[in-house]
Amino acid sequence: MNVFEELYEEMENVNVQFVGMSTETARYDFGIVFTNMFFGKPLVVCMQTGRSTLLCSDEANSVEAIQRAFHIDDFGEATRVAKYFQERLPSMPLATQY
Repeated sequence: MNVFEELYEEMENVNVQFVGMSTETARYDFGIVFTNMFFGKPLVVCMQTGRSTLLCSDEANSVEAIQRAFHIDDFGEATRVAKYFQERLPSMPLATQY
């Protein structure tokens, strides 16, 4: 008896960019996975905490979203991290997905 129903299993070669950055009070190490999955939206992983989120440059405009995703308490630090992602991640046009 199957305990779960497998919905998909995909394999692909992806590009991964590893980024290290520091602010006055903290260091951040991120892995950015550029994939065709998730409608092409990059998967951003904090290498220190394991926290991850699907993120595009448009969503990085929300500093609060960056704070929530990576548990960054200081608004100024989150603003600097968000600015980095705004400049480095692709913009995703709004489109009907289903």
